[in-house]
Amino acid sequence: MGAIFRAVHTVKGMSATMGFTAVASLSHELETLLDGVRRGVRAIDERLMDLLFRSADVLESAIESAVAGRDDVDVAPLVALLRAESSEASEPAAASGKSSKSSKPAKAAKTAKRTRSTKQAAASADRTPTEPARDSATWTAQMPDAPGMPVRVRLVEGTPLKGVRAFLVVQAAKAIGDVTACSPSPEEMQADAFDHDFALRLRTDRDADDVEAVLRRAGDVMEVAVGETPVAAPKSDPVNAALPAPISADGGNDATSTPLNANGASATGGVRAQRSVRIDLRRLDSLMNLIGELVITRGRLAQLSATINDAALTEAVAQTSRLVADLQDEIMTSRMVPVWQVFDRFPRLVRDAARSVGKQVEFVIEGKEVELDRSMLDEVGDPIVHLLRNAVDHGIETPDTRRAQGKPPEGRLTLSATRDRSAVAIRVSDDGRGIDRARVLSRARSAALVDSDKTDLTDEELLRLIARPGFSTAETVTDLSGRGVGIDAVYNRVRSLGGAVDIRTVQGEGTTVTLRLPLTLAIVRSLLARIGDETYAVPLTHVRETVELEPSVVRSVQGREVLMLREEVLPVVRMRELVRHPGTALQELEQVIVVEMAERRAALVVDALIGQQEIVVKQFDGVRDGLGVFGGATILGDGAPALIFDVSSLL
Repeated sequence: MGAIFRAVHTVKGMSATMGFTAVASLSHELETLLDGVRRGVRAIDERLMDLLFRSADVLESAIESAVAGRDDVDVAPLVALLRAESSEASEPAAASGKSSKSSKPAKAAKTAKRTRSTKQAAASADRTPTEPARDSATWTAQMPDAPGMPVRVRLVEGTPLKGVRAFLVVQAAKAIGDVTACSPSPEEMQADAFDHDFALRLRTDRDADDVEAVLRRAGDVMEVAVGETPVAAPKSDPVNAALPAPISADGGNDATSTPLNANGASATGGVRAQRSVRIDLRRLDSLMNLIGELVITRGRLAQLSATINDAALTEAVAQTSRLVADLQDEIMTSRMVPVWQVFDRFPRLVRDAARSVGKQVEFVIEGKEVELDRSMLDEVGDPIVHLLRNAVDHGIETPDTRRAQGKPPEGRLTLSATRDRSAVAIRVSDDGRGIDRARVLSRARSAALVDSDKTDLTDEELLRLIARPGFSTAETVTDLSGRGVGIDAVYNRVRSLGGAVDIRTVQGEGTTVTLRLPLTLAIVRSLLARIGDETYAVPLTHVRETVELEPSVVRSVQGREVLMLREEVLPVVRMRELVRHPGTALQELEQVIVVEMAERRAALVVDALIGQQEIVVKQFDGVRDGLGVFGGATILGDGAPALIFDVSSLL
């Protein structure tokens, strides 16, 4: 609460200084209300949170309007609401503690003390610098010797950009008079080379109260003293004092032999050196494209060196390959960002969605520290929004319904991210009603999407149905869902990213939707396989193992080939038939690639295995009536293209 109050206080001071009236008035009333909450006068409840969220939205709009030079945001209604809320909070507090007999003398004494201080400050304006001070407060800045009213200002401890804040205070003083001198100098203020107080001389026809009020409105001002005040002894530099003085050539201490910069760090080898630098994301994209082309060239060099069979060349190519791999890892790591950068915007979305449909939702985020490629993270935000809104609208029941079912009235919605091999799994889980399979099946029958005699749906069939464009079981269309585009949008977007969607649901217990995404879209390690004279790539993320296809382990179940592997039954997918390649296998013993995704596995039969290779993924648009089993293409070391299998479409 203290941090929020401080932020609003800073906005108020800045906007008042810059003349943004709407922002200043709204932030002032918001600050007053937050101050009551901070002091315990106003309790935090649902109504207050709604008002604070609304105030934050309007404040953001008002700031954007002011920056653009417009004044088209009407804050008056919200200002009135905030003022009424603040007055309601202050009335009970005034009736409780301040009505006691003992509080009246204290209040009178406080008023008298403030009156005396004001009179003393006004009278001290005519005193000379040598006249003894009446105030016991101490200041560090020296009062400049110049004509005008002496004014001292103390900023709030820990003020960010205190030099800028001091400059704004001086500008506010110039608006009501003539600032004849300032200590420290403007240059020292800009460099933040001062403590939290400064002094100035002001020639003005305003009285002390007016001067104090004007300067306080600049923001982050803790105290204003008009008149002469005692000055403390100069403080030692805590940074310089903490550093040992360097030893000179004659064995003595030489305090000037090692210069320090503005941060107190050594100019030759600072103790507080900058550890990060901002880089435009487009530069990282360009680096990723370049390293991708370098990986392709590395594969070409490796093939050429193998044909030449020169030991020195082979060693040089191997060293180059290691360096390229290290460079690739560094570039990919520099693009990785934690998922909280997207996840942190969802609590507000869930809260607003739950409020709009009258539901109570406990929203939990797990695995915020898991990292994902920046380009991938930007793309995954919209699918998560669809899933969260669907869970709130379709999944979680109303409080009354949940009570009748023996559940707590507040539903639980969980968004989590975990590492799964070289991929990231993002899950959206709820403990709601689950998907009604019978209802989905009935709607699918009426739309002729399934056979009329089908009586049950597996999780995979269920996903394929609800992911169809326009398919929805909602009776009415709401602001959140019901138009049949949510799961469809999620499914298509994730598939386009080279990922997969998995759904698990139990009626009456809840639903879990899992998005499995590769860490990056650019470079993946793959297993190359040959079918006839064509080469295909299977991402190693989904490869469990490879075995030779023995005819004795192939069985037939319900007219379909299956592979018996260590007492596990795997469906057989013959890639030659899938890609419609003519002819028969080139060798007697075919090879099997066992692929898996989540709990599903399959046996992919190919002619031969070539080996593992890092490939650069190139996205492409599918041709009309083409196969939907490819997730991209790549260029091999010999310059030939190869298609990349989308394993999620095979399982």
